[in-house]
Amino acid sequence: MTPQHDDTAGPGGTPNLLTVPLTESLLRGALDVERTAHGLLPHRLPARARAQFADAQLSLAESQPSGVRLVFRTRATTVELDTLRTKMAYVGAPERPDGVYDLVVDGRLVAQGSTGGGNVLLVDMASGSAETKPGEPGTVRFAGLPEGAKDVEIWLPYNEITQLVAVRADAPVEPRPARGAPVWLHHGSSISHGSNAASPTSTWPALAASLGGAELVNLGLGGGALLDPFTARAMRDAAADLLSVKIGINLVNADLMRLRAFTPAVHGFLDTIREGHPTAPLLVISPTFCPIHEDTPGPSAPDFENLSGGQLQFKATGSPAERSAGKLTLRVIREELARIVRQRAAGDPRLFLLDGRELYGEADFAELPLPDQLHPDAATHRRMGERFAALAFGPGGAFAGAGRPVGAE
Repeated sequence: MTPQHDDTAGPGGTPNLLTVPLTESLLRGALDVERTAHGLLPHRLPARARAQFADAQLSLAESQPSGVRLVFRTRATTVELDTLRTKMAYVGAPERPDGVYDLVVDGRLVAQGSTGGGNVLLVDMASGSAETKPGEPGTVRFAGLPEGAKDVEIWLPYNEITQLVAVRADAPVEPRPARGAPVWLHHGSSISHGSNAASPTSTWPALAASLGGAELVNLGLGGGALLDPFTARAMRDAAADLLSVKIGINLVNADLMRLRAFTPAVHGFLDTIREGHPTAPLLVISPTFCPIHEDTPGPSAPDFENLSGGQLQFKATGSPAERSAGKLTLRVIREELARIVRQRAAGDPRLFLLDGRELYGEADFAELPLPDQLHPDAATHRRMGERFAALAFGPGGAFAGAGRPVGAE
């Protein structure tokens, strides 16, 4: 099966394909959907939350559709999707690869593609400024799908804002009924968002959900795992059977709070989630291994020395001596999260802790180092997803017995 896309002609459609009504019923993984002049824009934070912050980084992250997919049942052998993307670019850096669309048929990845055109968000990391250069919609086309009725998923790029403009197919399309799989709602940082994963189905949460037989709602927000109350309320109000929160690295990156504020903020975040999900399994995940911040506080800062060669890296700008003043490091956060979960678990037997170093630890760093000192590569995402599935969904795990094999009736 070969995906095809037309970078130059713009959307218009292959003759004789049926236009599929583009409705929210075809979407999974979004907490809100906005109707724009072009079509549908999935959001991963609801409108109420979006009204409570004015942070450009978080606005960008929540509107990048990590974990969001079109899900439908059809006999079609050709499917086309028109989208208007907004792609990131950085002044002085090589062009970033196009975002990837994953086509999944009956639970199996069978093809990938990308679109052309679209808007470009040009960021100058030295000055902090950004401008959007407008463009036209593009088309990704998947042909040669298997004959007969089948479940189809098109996973949207985790790193491109994606407005859905049109869907076409050579046979009728209908929303796929719910399979009865548990809904897993996960919140974390850019590592959960996708960072350098190869494609949307190979981010570590997407892979873990597939292996665990769960339906993913991914609130991994690049730079945005900051214990914000509106995120906790979004999790409280969302439908979910399983919940997890990965806390730590962004708080150090941003040098956002001190230990005095961190402890009650964690309690408040968990309290809010429990208001909507009093008995669901709730897993707290502490930070994965990151040498620059294990014992050195933030903030993090970009290192531009090799930017022109495509090797943007990050460095810690704090001092280990500042820990005595309450500045946070990853080691401090792990210790405090362990203490908080032990304290709360006495009255909350469905609260669990996973040390993030079990997903990616010091030995893993020696084998698979973080390319930019902060974010894992594609191989590490796969390792983390497989480990999480075994640790959380496997025997004795926080989500043990909750999942169902993908494709099970």
